[in-house]
Amino acid sequence: MRIIVMFDLPTEYSSQRKSYRKFRKQLIKDGFIMLQESIYCKLALNSATASLIINNIKKYCPDEGIVQILTVTEKQFSKMEILVGDINNEYIDSDERFIEL
Repeated sequence: MRIIVMFDLPTEYSSQRKSYRKFRKQLIKDGFIMLQESIYCKLALNSATASLIINNIKKYCPDEGIVQILTVTEKQFSKMEILVGDINNEYIDSDERFIEL
């Protein structure tokens, strides 16, 4: 399963920018990778793990703005079409439990 977090947070005031940076850094710390600006993705092994990850995000979610979470299966995620641009392969992104480098 993939958890996709999409957010649009206000950055007009310094306190809002601080909240934005804190939320984004926490997503990265939790293992999310950036698909696009303000769209992050993480692989979850099953729905129970996905629920734990979503509950964790709710704990540090900012008070202002919009944060949306979408959970899709790996098969649905693999059908995503890239119309313009290249795939960024700078990270290991696999659902296999063992990766030999």
